[in-house]
Amino acid sequence: MSFSDFSILKFLANTVDILLVWFVIYKLIMVVRGTKAVQLLKGIFVILLVKVISDKFHLQTLGWMMQQVLIWGFLAIAIIFQPELRRALEQLGRGRFFSRTSNQEADEQEKLIESVVKAVDYMAKRRIGALISIERETGMNDYIETGIQLDSKISSELLINIFIPNTPLHDGAVILQKNQVAAAACYLPLSESPFISKELGTRHRAALGISEVTDSITVVVSEETGNISLTKNGELHRDLKLNVFKEMLSKELLSQNKVKSTSSARWNWRAKKNG
Repeated sequence: MSFSDFSILKFLANTVDILLVWFVIYKLIMVVRGTKAVQLLKGIFVILLVKVISDKFHLQTLGWMMQQVLIWGFLAIAIIFQPELRRALEQLGRGRFFSRTSNQEADEQEKLIESVVKAVDYMAKRRIGALISIERETGMNDYIETGIQLDSKISSELLINIFIPNTPLHDGAVILQKNQVAAAACYLPLSESPFISKELGTRHRAALGISEVTDSITVVVSEETGNISLTKNGELHRDLKLNVFKEMLSKELLSQNKVKSTSSARWNWRAKKNG
């Protein structure tokens, strides 16, 4: 084997090594996304930055303090963030840490859509008020912690039962996270927009509020009229027919090449003169 062949093999080995490291880092980020561990990573970054600055300017006392924090911090991390670490190990043991096909995700999203549409149809016909928020890229754990944690499989029957009037969980929002019913009776931030119609109630204001601070999709069923509404990116789409609502939900949650374009019948609340 020539020297040039050896150099090429070494270059390829180093390239594969770097790609694997980045892949593992990416998977770790996906595991901790939307959890308290995100704030932990920010704190570690700040500590490392302070450590570098203290070494650069020879701040010995501050550098020693940061060194002790780094040494003992890993033990504290293992204790405080035990649930996140356990979840990562469970996913690794099930083979889900490195392999999760797009087909699996699409099937789960389709099941979510069918369950939500079926539940919304049932509740709209009977004028049962509902507020369902679906997490996407922006983590919603801060809002999940305000409610009652469920971590249950999604089904239309469960969603309907939650919003039956005078039951313990009906007052508040249901948050769907990673194809599970993460929590019920959650508090969502109310929108403070001055352009909201006066006829809209707390559910619609909460749906708009959460859409202004996250990229979630939130569904509202009016208790007074049974009308179906959907919010995303600070926009409210009101009085949707069931088929239009399903198309909108599918377009947002599924890849563009698997669904038809959304019907032109949907409209933004800002376009309506009377709100």
